Amino acid sequence: MGDRRTAHLRKAAAAAVCLIAALTPLLTPAPAMAQSAPMTLIRDTEIEEILRLESEPLFKVAGLESSSIRILLIGSKDLNAFAGPGVMAIFTGLILESKSPNELQGVIAHEVAHLAGGHSARSGEMSQAGLRPFLLTMGLGVLAALAGNVEAGAVMASNAGFFGALGAMGYSREQESRADQAGASYLEAAGLSGRGLVNFFDNFRYQEVFAEARRFGYFRSHPLSSSRIDALRARVERQPNFNTPDSPESLRRHAIMKAKLHGFINPGLAVVKCAEPNADYPTRYACAIAQYQLKEPDRALKLIDALLAEQPDNPYLWELKGQILFEFGRTVEAEAPQRRSVSLKPDAPLLRVNLGQTLIALPDPSKVEDGIGELKIAVGQDDQNSVAWRLLAQAYDSRGRDGLARYATAEYNYIEGDRRQALIFALRARELLERNTPEWRRANDIVLATENDRQVRNVRGDD
Repeated sequence: MGDRRTAHLRKAAAAAVCLIAALTPLLTPAPAMAQSAPMTLIRDTEIEEILRLESEPLFKVAGLESSSIRILLIGSKDLNAFAGPGVMAIFTGLILESKSPNELQGVIAHEVAHLAGGHSARSGEMSQAGLRPFLLTMGLGVLAALAGNVEAGAVMASNAGFFGALGAMGYSREQESRADQAGASYLEAAGLSGRGLVNFFDNFRYQEVFAEARRFGYFRSHPLSSSRIDALRARVERQPNFNTPDSPESLRRHAIMKAKLHGFINPGLAVVKCAEPNADYPTRYACAIAQYQLKEPDRALKLIDALLAEQPDNPYLWELKGQILFEFGRTVEAEAPQRRSVSLKPDAPLLRVNLGQTLIALPDPSKVEDGIGELKIAVGQDDQNSVAWRLLAQAYDSRGRDGLARYATAEYNYIEGDRRQALIFALRARELLERNTPEWRRANDIVLATENDRQVRNVRGDD
């Protein structure tokens, strides 16, 4: 990790974050009927996994490497999506408005076509807006919206500048038409119907008559027209998979994803629906989340325990139970369900961060050491998780490991876009850590990535 190439990549990531922060005061959001609510970047392992499963067949037929594309979940009532080099974003409003998995996959196919066609990359909009796939930070919780979190600093996506920049990423009508046709081809090649894509556009055909400022964000950046919809329908109706239905598993995942979002976003409505007789799993899941959101932990835990009796190997139910216990001051009790969630899904770094957070909050030094171990695994799985680095810094400091605490703080500030603080803490860490250890090398990378050439020559006299 200590070579110049690594330093260059890290510098690029931080530069993108800093540019977003610099743009914030300069950009204003376009007025829109659906943009009055705050927008946030959200992390949730379960929903990200569902979106990945729905997208991967389309990435494959488009010749895109799935692991190279980061899927962002943006919390907003707006009906929107966007794609750019290495990143595809789906708004929660779009998910909740989609009536079927096929509708959502239709929109994803369209965005995949923009990725495969390099539309944003060629037009330069992504670079001009400073948008990069390194912007994710993690708030704590099963569905951790970052709005209002003072820890998130420069990468807070609740600011208008970030989304004003996204709004600038419009496509031409020619690009839209090509993306329609390519998206329809990808759906067919993946064995999926193109009906959902047409139905989605048809449901919002009325957007064509609105002034641009009153349209949903998606239809400002993706201009809609009746002739475009009719041409697309004529194409997909001739395809062999037009009448192919959604699979039962896809329908189940889609219902769970929408229910989970409703539980967090519309808890009052979710609680009302839970009273229905013979409520299904998604409805009861949403109700448990809603009770948690409404500050009724005992009711939430009772519902979760009933669901766990039916699905004892569901890592997300254990995650939710552990998070509720932790947030309501029952830290000792939170450890067991969080350990269970990690054992069931060991490759999910967000689950490990929740466990690590709990362990370092316990008074037992051995638990703190266990927590440090979990957090180190988490940052090994996702080294752009700033909250994990902050928690590591806190844990190292509590154990008197000053060099490691400063190093972790440098990582945290680097990801958050505070280059000055990152440099200060990296320099302190480099003085305290044993030379040529992995942590010393990474601290040195931060120094190289945050100083200009003259400053590097002045500082790196020890090279």
